[in-house]
Amino acid sequence: MGVPKRKTSKMRLRTRRAANAWKSPGLYVDPKTGNRHHGHCVDAKTGTYRGRQVISRTVEE
Repeated sequence: MGVPKRKTSKMRLRTRRAANAWKSPGLYVDPKTGNRHHGHCVDAKTGTYRGRQVISRTVEE
C-alpha cells in the first residue's frame, strides 16, 4: 500500500479541491431576441442557431 513520504501542504490540498469546485454554466445571450441558452446549442424558444433557422418554431410574444 502506498504511503506518502511527506505531509500534503495546505496549498496543494486546497488547489486540488478548488479544481473540483462547481461552476455555473455559461449562458449565451442572443443579441436579437435576448433569450439565454447554452453556447453551441439551438435556442429552444426560437429554433435558431448562429443566426439561421434550424428548427421550425413560432416566436411566442
